[in-house]
Amino acid sequence: MSAEDQKPRISETKDGSTTLYSPVFDQHYHNPNGAVAESKIVFFETPGLVEALQERDHIAIFEMGFGTGLNLILLKNYLEQLENPPDVDFYTVEAFPVDPETAAKFDFGDELKQQNPGKLLQSIFSEADPGTNSFQISEYLTLNLFIGPFDDSPKPDQPIDYFFHDPFSPDVNAELWTPEVFQRLKSYAEKSAILSTYCAASSARAAMAVAGWKIARAPGALGKREMTLASLDEKNLDGFKRVNEQRLADRYHQGDFD
Repeated sequence: MSAEDQKPRISETKDGSTTLYSPVFDQHYHNPNGAVAESKIVFFETPGLVEALQERDHIAIFEMGFGTGLNLILLKNYLEQLENPPDVDFYTVEAFPVDPETAAKFDFGDELKQQNPGKLLQSIFSEADPGTNSFQISEYLTLNLFIGPFDDSPKPDQPIDYFFHDPFSPDVNAELWTPEVFQRLKSYAEKSAILSTYCAASSARAAMAVAGWKIARAPGALGKREMTLASLDEKNLDGFKRVNEQRLADRYHQGDFD
């Protein structure tokens, strides 16, 4: 496959927002049934971040997989609707950054059009260099974008409250769904941190369990039966159906997911 053939291609999802299709991973970056709708449900609504943005003075977020930058644009939009927004530090890692010309064409639908996402993301991807980059997106939103593999990325300089675990699926990107990765994320976490992901694979949940996370099932987005929430504090998972972490960890050690 040539370098040109490997480049992600823009694809429109059913809610009118765009995503990318990766020929290398043979997967879309977001749910083809609706990129914006899925991200809202998985990363903002289900883990309670929408409410936290209204109630807290400061929040730190870590995102695995900056991708198209959609979650940053959504976060910026949520903050701008608040009378007294909190200060938010947004840490994110991206091993395969989008080229600026592609980013300029992103359209995340009428709701986010006033954010001019294509222009902002084109600027970010144009200015970002390999390694750590910091951008002041607004008075209260700071983006800390690491370009490179997660293994090479530095530890955030503050405890993380919310984790957006959003890499490609375990089937094609297994190295970001291991106990070692979730153990490292745990070392970043504030004691009541919440991790959310679109993924409901037992192998992923087992890796979280081995790393010591408490885990729950949550209703999935846009045709997906389930998603996953995890926390170091099981009280954060009240109201959701818990999984048996010990059984999953035992299955992992027995090689059930090899």
